[in-house]
Amino acid sequence: MPPTTRANPVVPTTQAGPVAPVTVVGLDAAGAPPHPALAPVLAAAGLVVGAARHLAAVPVPADADTITLGPLAPALRRLAEAVDAGVPAVVLASGDPGLFGIVRRLRAAGLPLRVVPAVSSVAAAFARAGLPWDGAAVVTAHGRDPRTAVNACRALPLVAVLTAPGAGAAELGAGLIGWSRRLLVAEHLGTAEERIRAVTPEQATAETWADPHVLLSLADTGSAGSGPTDAGSADADLGTVGGMRVDNQPAAAPAGGWALPESRYVHRDSMITKSEVRALVVARLRPRLGRLVWDVGAGSGSVGIECALLGAAVLAVEQDPTSAATIWDNAATHAVDVRIVVGRAPAALDGLPEPDAVFVGGGGVDVLTAVLARRPERVVLTLAALDRVAPAVGLLRAAGYAVEGSQLFAARLADLPGGSIRLAATNPVVVLTGERQ
Repeated sequence: MPPTTRANPVVPTTQAGPVAPVTVVGLDAAGAPPHPALAPVLAAAGLVVGAARHLAAVPVPADADTITLGPLAPALRRLAEAVDAGVPAVVLASGDPGLFGIVRRLRAAGLPLRVVPAVSSVAAAFARAGLPWDGAAVVTAHGRDPRTAVNACRALPLVAVLTAPGAGAAELGAGLIGWSRRLLVAEHLGTAEERIRAVTPEQATAETWADPHVLLSLADTGSAGSGPTDAGSADADLGTVGGMRVDNQPAAAPAGGWALPESRYVHRDSMITKSEVRALVVARLRPRLGRLVWDVGAGSGSVGIECALLGAAVLAVEQDPTSAATIWDNAATHAVDVRIVVGRAPAALDGLPEPDAVFVGGGGVDVLTAVLARRPERVVLTLAALDRVAPAVGLLRAAGYAVEGSQLFAARLADLPGGSIRLAATNPVVVLTGERQ
């Protein structure tokens, strides 16, 4: 008989149900007693794996081997050996181990599992705060670039973040300065030292927080859009988006679609990126949850708003206060959060958080030069004047960007007297995309 591979483990079954050599048991983050299933599996275990605090919290059999978690590789190796030897093994974890927990790594190692979850730290934090969280996004800053978590908090009205040392409330709060957010920080959940505090992003940066902790980022309920902000002054914010989406998809593609007709936006003198062009621009920007998009020379804000509808954090820069107010109104209409900075680029770009992608809808060579100095992954710009195309391509290439470009022509159906129709041409536009190499 060929040896069994762990690439796609098959959990053996009996008439009584699945038999899993490795049982993963969550210890309740809310402080409740362990699940009743823990006692029998723990009593039969020959190997028990867990963090020091978990091993100390349960009656580990005296004759069982134990592994205190640090680096995970040695534990995975011992668990695999236990499976091969038919030795029952138990892994202790926090809360729900399937939520950004050890279950993913154990499955990736090919180990057959039985999982007994408890209340997760996220569920416990929302419960302590007395908040519903069916519309919340849950992200983690543990073991990955914390900017992704920050951008999720910038983009969405309700986000729970599982933090890590060096990527906790202080660091996340620093990234949220300028966004109108209220932070709830839950420390020592389920212990006598449990503490939940409500702070501003500025206050969070000045505190030292116990690890691990859970951060809840909440936008102000009932308003929409982050109001115009004078460049360099967060105090000029007028508010921020609130409320939750009702489709159980915190960062899903919008039900109403994108590349919306111009009539869906307030704009003046047709100063708006046309829907045919906007479709390509948004596609090239690649907005999604965890990314920050700048919309420079935002005008009506249509490009940035559609990036926000697709889950990205968006920062709109507009020099005209009247247009900035229009962006605010449009963001409110579409129920998305766009932070607005009123100021003239390139000076208004100083001190803004680092973007993943930038749309340059207005400005000259100096604006593009300033954007490229920030080294975003992608830069997209639209040009109506052909004499600006070659200099822009030159700047992009000199900065180390691979450049693609298209000139878009569109003709729209228009009615004629007598019931006939014609095609009415829109102005051609060149779309350039630079991708950092």
